[in-house]
Amino acid sequence: MHTIIPQRLTIVLILAIIVYFTIILILLKDRKMNMKYSLLWLFTGVAMLVLVLKPDTIIYLKALIGVTDNMNFLFMILIAFLIMLVLSLTSIASRQANRITKLIQTQGLLEKRVRELEQKLDEE
Repeated sequence: MHTIIPQRLTIVLILAIIVYFTIILILLKDRKMNMKYSLLWLFTGVAMLVLVLKPDTIIYLKALIGVTDNMNFLFMILIAFLIMLVLSLTSIASRQANRITKLIQTQGLLEKRVRELEQKLDEE
């Protein structure tokens, strides 16, 4: 039987995925990563685990898409993941920029209000 991934490599990849999940869980436990931002990383880990445990999925998906070479398919998947990651990070950065702008505006209004109250107190 011809295997796509040699048995030794499968074991190494499974161990690497276990380490990957452990690192994500440690980051979540130590609150160094927010749960909503870790979902992309968890999804990626599950996808890697499926591809390692069921390597025939690679052949099925590549035939479904029409890619002829396994490595081209894996590079295509990698590029798609990187695009998803960049989009996710861009979305996070945009939301943070909006929150910062709103915070700066609120702080400016509060400073103006404090100055007005201080002037009012000085006048009395």
